[in-house]
Amino acid sequence: MHRYHCELKNFREKEKQLETSCKEKTEYLEKMIQRNERYKQDVERFYERKRHLDLIEMLEAKRPWVEYENVRQEYEEVKQARDRVKEEVRKLKEGQIPMTRRMEEIEKQRHVLEAQIKEKATDIKETSQKCKQKQDIIERKDKHIEELQQALIVKQNEEHDRQRRISNTRKMIEDLQNELKTAENCENLQPQIDAITNDLRRVQDEKALCEGEIIDKRRERETLEKEKKNVDDHIVRFDNLMNQKEDKLRQRYRDTYDAVLWLRNNRDKFKQRVCEPIMLTINMKDNKNAKYIENHIPSNDLRAFVFESQEDMEVFLKEVRDNKKLRVNAVIAPKNSYAAKAPSRSLNELKQYGFFSYLRELFDAPDPVMSYLCCQYHIHEVPVGTERTRERIERVIQETRLKQIYTAEEKYVVKTSFYSNKLISSNTSLKVAQFLTVTVDLEQRRHLEEQLKEINRKLQLVESGLSTLRETNKHLEHKDNELRQKKKELLERKTRKRQLEQKISSKLGSLKLMEQDTCNLEEEERKAATKIKEINVQKAKLVTELTNLVKICTSLHIQKVDLILQNTTVISEKNKLESDYMAASSQLRVTEQHFVELDENRQRLLQKCKELMKRARQVCNLGAEQTVPQEYQTQVPTIPNGHNSSPPMAFQDLPNTLDEIDALLTEERSRASCFTGLNPTVVEEYTKREEEIEQLTKELKGKRIELDKYRENISQVKERWLNPLKELVEKINEKFSNFFSSMQCAGEVDLHTENEEDYDKYGIRIRVKFRSSTQLHELTPHHQSGGERSVSTMLYLMALQELNRCPFRVVDEINQGMDPINERRVFEMVVNTACKENTSQYFFITPKLLQNLPYSEKMTVLFVYNGPHMLEPNRWNLKAFQRRRRRITFTQPAQ
Repeated sequence: MHRYHCELKNFREKEKQLETSCKEKTEYLEKMIQRNERYKQDVERFYERKRHLDLIEMLEAKRPWVEYENVRQEYEEVKQARDRVKEEVRKLKEGQIPMTRRMEEIEKQRHVLEAQIKEKATDIKETSQKCKQKQDIIERKDKHIEELQQALIVKQNEEHDRQRRISNTRKMIEDLQNELKTAENCENLQPQIDAITNDLRRVQDEKALCEGEIIDKRRERETLEKEKKNVDDHIVRFDNLMNQKEDKLRQRYRDTYDAVLWLRNNRDKFKQRVCEPIMLTINMKDNKNAKYIENHIPSNDLRAFVFESQEDMEVFLKEVRDNKKLRVNAVIAPKNSYAAKAPSRSLNELKQYGFFSYLRELFDAPDPVMSYLCCQYHIHEVPVGTERTRERIERVIQETRLKQIYTAEEKYVVKTSFYSNKLISSNTSLKVAQFLTVTVDLEQRRHLEEQLKEINRKLQLVESGLSTLRETNKHLEHKDNELRQKKKELLERKTRKRQLEQKISSKLGSLKLMEQDTCNLEEEERKAATKIKEINVQKAKLVTELTNLVKICTSLHIQKVDLILQNTTVISEKNKLESDYMAASSQLRVTEQHFVELDENRQRLLQKCKELMKRARQVCNLGAEQTVPQEYQTQVPTIPNGHNSSPPMAFQDLPNTLDEIDALLTEERSRASCFTGLNPTVVEEYTKREEEIEQLTKELKGKRIELDKYRENISQVKERWLNPLKELVEKINEKFSNFFSSMQCAGEVDLHTENEEDYDKYGIRIRVKFRSSTQLHELTPHHQSGGERSVSTMLYLMALQELNRCPFRVVDEINQGMDPINERRVFEMVVNTACKENTSQYFFITPKLLQNLPYSEKMTVLFVYNGPHMLEPNRWNLKAFQRRRRRITFTQPAQ
């Protein structure tokens, strides 16, 4: 039975291996078939693309031949046209010879006529020169006459003007004499002039004094303005430093910056003082200490607005946060100011440790800001030390018990442990300051503002005094002008008589001179007429000579015109011949150019024909004497493996024009380009996979045949093994059930497996029931007690003893954990079973036994005496022990 079981397990193992192998091969085969099914369309598309590519190759092979044939025909046409143009050039050259001879004759005749024309032109030029000379002389005579007449007119005008001036002078003298008679006596005006002069001098002195004071005021004003400009420049520099702070705020916290601008424009909405963000209001006394403040105060509070009133803060936040959607921070200063609160320790006590200041003394700030920082961050209690402080930091922490300490580059926070009451310190490196590095001396700025106010006040006083002086100066100027005008009028009245006498004397002198300068107009007119008559006689003689010269010049002009007409006729004929010659020459040049172009085109086409022939043969792999191969002339299928596809077109079936070939090429290339993502390896893999599928199908068929054989063998062996096994288990079950029945309990044994095919998983299942109110349960460590498991195990072994022969059996402490009833029952069963005939020898090992157990004569009891209080072997007396035991037994009932 064991051999059959081993064979079944081996057969089952091999069956599993075969099943696994068949399953794996089946899955792999299905995957390969599915993959080939997926690739089947790609393979068909690949062959379809190959058909298009073969047709493209055929078209590309034929295209050079078509190009060659087209170029060859074009070459023949160009060659014929070249021969025709060559004949035209010969005829045009022969037609130009008579025209050239006639042009030479006309050119000689033209030279003769031009020489005669030049001769006549020379004669005409000489005659014209003489005429011009006569005309110039006549013009000079005319000009002389005009000059005489003009001189006479001038003398007449001068005489008339002299008479007019004499009349005007006499009238003017008469008027001045009348005015002299009426002029008053001016001797009594001098006292008035002297009085006005004295007043004028006094006014000028006052005016000079006023102007001096004005100059002094202006100098004082300029000095004050310079001082004001210097103060303004200092204030602007302070403002620029503040602007640097605001720029940093704007770059880092734009919402806060916008809120600052709003606050500056709406301060009237608040009842009490509102401070701008702390980083703007804090002014470091030394910017080197800015790092301590920025490391001590969080950035959220550095950009917070400080309010003295809760109501003001709510108004601000409602407007800025709710309406403007700005992210800003706001805090309220304590009602009772902490700004001046004294530290708990004097700084002098801490100087021995290297401390030089508290945080509060490092900067200036408005009272609400300083109060808030003292209350919130205890800046009046946090000292700042030097590198010396860091060197003795352990001592500083232990002796000062300060909660926060700053050294040159570190911050220390000291806490007291709640459990051990020990000091725990932590240190962090100070970050570099970013916002408070700009330092503004506010005290100096306030001093400058007060100085500016004082300067403005002085400027106002100076301007007021200057305005008064200007008004005074203006009044004196007006008075001075009035006195000057009065003095001028008096002086003019005093000098008027003398001026009139001088003017009358001057006018009488002028009149006498004009009366002496007289002119005889009649004598001048007679002299002018005589000179003009003599000039006219000379002029008449010159006109007669000029007339004769004009007649000669006219005759020469007529002769010259006749020669010019003859020359024009000759030139016209020559121009006509030249025009005809030029037209013929142009036609000849065009024809020759056409001939050259045609010849070059012929050479180009010939070279192109050779190149196209060479390329066509290269494309078709032809030698110099070979024709188009057979494969390009018949239809040859290009797609193997029996895939459905139409064969490509034969060479002669393809289009015979380049346009049709290019159109078909474009179409085929477009179709071929539609087959994207195709890989030749896919076809190779597809073919290879088909072979693998066929091979796998054969292998799978063989494996399945082998698996069927194994299953048949398993069925046969299973019958030989399972039936006897079930009979054996049934016997064991019968014995086991009888044992339990004798104990007023129930139990059964059966052959159990979850899967009949897993032969190595077959096992014996023991189910027992020790109480009538329960069901049968499988024997497990979790459901039954230790004693119940021991009883069940012992009864199962006893049920096996008749089925399994062995020399002896050992039962070790089986009674441990049993209750007295079960222990007694099991002991009786073991004794009865062990004392039967033909049974194995039992060794029952136990540290204890119940009293009054049944013993058989066939049993042997062995006691093992051992332990730390055991007697020495030489002192052991078993008989003495027995006697002592009997005495104890006999004395117990009497007691």
